[in-house]
Amino acid sequence: MKNILFLGDSLTAGYGLPAAQAYPSLLQEKLKQEGYNYRIINAGLSGDTTAGGLHRLDRWLKEPVAIFVLALGANDGIRGIPARETTQNLQQIIDKVKIHSPEAKIVLSGMEIPDIVPGRYAAEFRKLFRELALENNISFIPFLLEGVVGVRQLNLPDGLHPNAEGQKILAKHTWTVLKDLLEK
Repeated sequence: MKNILFLGDSLTAGYGLPAAQAYPSLLQEKLKQEGYNYRIINAGLSGDTTAGGLHRLDRWLKEPVAIFVLALGANDGIRGIPARETTQNLQQIIDKVKIHSPEAKIVLSGMEIPDIVPGRYAAEFRKLFRELALENNISFIPFLLEGVVGVRQLNLPDGLHPNAEGQKILAKHTWTVLKDLLEK
């Protein structure tokens, strides 16, 4: 059985929901239904930043990784961490995975922050994910929260975290990219 490692934050962890409703769990079910022999490891941690993910990555790389899904950055954006710093952290995570599992296929989940944030930050933040995906020649999900962010009926009362229905959409966005990387 091959491993798919998801390194993420509260979106990946399924904040406020039973673990079975988090999108990595939904994808595990989909893999099973479609006859794929993969095990998803959910290394989602609520509140995590790219720096935090980089710091805790080694302990998740003890087993071989066939596919690595990098879904960090939302908390960097919320905290206003400079785009350059976020880029460097994500690049270091990608580099570590390539060294540990050279055959691993890597997927980067893009994040965005609302354009209401003043100045160039929102644009720089959105662009950094696209540029990293291109520079590293890795698979890319343009915006993990596409169609979910700002939609009240798809989010928990806090308005930030997807509910069970919102998580299904995150799973759909991820599956669109993931399915092309799988081997029977």
